Amino acid sequence: MIDTKHVIRQMVDFQKTAFNASFNTIKTVQTRTEKAMDIFVNQAFWIPEEWKGAYVNWSKACNTGFNAFKKNVDEGFEKIESYVSQN
Repeated sequence: MIDTKHVIRQMVDFQKTAFNASFNTIKTVQTRTEKAMDIFVNQAFWIPEEWKGAYVNWSKACNTGFNAFKKNVDEGFEKIESYVSQN
């Protein structure tokens, strides 16, 4: 007979690993793109300072949202793992 808890635990582990790998890849791309944009914005003399400030605020908001998303997904995985281990 198949142990359902074991199968579910394997599925959750697979999903968690896949999410973390994808998230880390996207985070790396986002970080490198942000660095390239920082260089561009700082070297572009024709961009007004208030636009540069808007870019900085936008970049911070993106990072805040990105980190909040990761935190929420991690909390979801923790809830699933605790539910599976209880039953």
